Amino acid sequence: MDEKRTVKVSKYLSKHLRHQPERIGLTLDQGGWVEIDALIAAATAHGFRFTREELDHVVATNDKQRFAIKGGLIRASQGHSVEVDLGLPPAPPPPHLYHGTVARNLDAIRTDGLRPMSRHAVHLSADRETATRVGARRGRPVVLTVDAAAMHRDGHVFRVSANGVWLTQAVPPRYLRFPAPG
Repeated sequence: MDEKRTVKVSKYLSKHLRHQPERIGLTLDQGGWVEIDALIAAATAHGFRFTREELDHVVATNDKQRFAIKGGLIRASQGHSVEVDLGLPPAPPPPHLYHGTVARNLDAIRTDGLRPMSRHAVHLSADRETATRVGARRGRPVVLTVDAAAMHRDGHVFRVSANGVWLTQAVPPRYLRFPAPG
């Protein structure tokens, strides 16, 4: 399977397992799971064909491990805009986490902090390099440092997805460190 096809299938899966399952007639269960056979049949019925082998390849090779398979079920690991309960238990975070963004968002973040926007949680990275890659998807990246230890001490709840993305409801501005201008 070539890289272009892998990306195309991955984007299709993200769209329908995270944001618009109803668009192809899927109903995710409470945990975000759907039967693989139902997903493939629904995609085929809506003009996007892929095989179980292609799906397995996308899941196995996705560098961000966006999807999980359990038995005959599949789900997105995080990033949903539809209501799901991933069943992730609270977890103590490392002292610092990171968030990649772009300069045009900094004024709003300084005022309101980090908010989930259309998602159910704010996504944070365990390392600066990952946050840099996340921010770079929208332009020249700016990496913010989150004082996760202080947030946790103050009662904020963190969860970590199967692919290592840290999730929390919001990050108030007082817990953020911004890079020096320049």
